[in-house]
Amino acid sequence: MLSGACLCGRIQYEIEGQPRFMYQCHCGKCRAASGASFVTNIIVDAERFNITSGKETLSAYESSPGKFRHFCAHCGSPIYSQGGKTKHIVSVRCGTLREDPGKRVAYHAFVASKAPWVEIASDRPQYPEWPHPALTKRLFDGE
Repeated sequence: MLSGACLCGRIQYEIEGQPRFMYQCHCGKCRAASGASFVTNIIVDAERFNITSGKETLSAYESSPGKFRHFCAHCGSPIYSQGGKTKHIVSVRCGTLREDPGKRVAYHAFVASKAPWVEIASDRPQYPEWPHPALTKRLFDGE
């Protein structure tokens, strides 16, 4: 079981079981939403992600058609995002986790639009946008 919370602690969540995989996103929307040069996310099955307190404080912003970024309306902490086409998963912001999720970065996405001051010093694959769906499927299947 993993747990996490927003900065003010009003929103608390739990994740049952292990996340599917971890990735870093360098797109402009993630940078703007987080206030950081990139975000580190874990992919979790939606049925295993539970807000345990503070649901009334959770707010959402539709950053692109059908994709919602959920955050604490009190302190502004980004918690997770979820798309209409990918309702079966949530992308949880690793900065809100209390424990080590047991995963490490599998790839870097949207490096074509990364911040110019960021140098990726990682041996993990880098993709101009999203990686090929075959890679994502392998990561989902635990390969």
